[in-house]
Amino acid sequence: MTSFDDPVRIFVRNKLLGKWAADKLGIQGREADEYSDALARTVFNPEGSDVLSKIRKDFDAAGVAQSDEQILEVMTEFLIKAGKAMSEAQGDSLRGAEVMLARKLMLR
Repeated sequence: MTSFDDPVRIFVRNKLLGKWAADKLGIQGREADEYSDALARTVFNPEGSDVLSKIRKDFDAAGVAQSDEQILEVMTEFLIKAGKAMSEAQGDSLRGAEVMLARKLMLR
């Protein structure tokens, strides 16, 4: 992987993680998309990139029973899934789409 792949892979992982966390929090529809987008964008903000703490805080506030170990397990699962999706992608068009998506979300 190139150095560019890691932030993109983490971006994709955080997006998947955000959808999972939103579901656990009972957040649906547009609000779930906004939650997962915000979590995905943390990859571009070193000060706000601790997604485990963010999810832990949100779960604690909502009374969602998930241990740190369970959250970390899901994070690892989604990181593997993101890596596989990237490696299975054919051509540069998907990579270009990922870059455009990442830039679009950074500007929000």
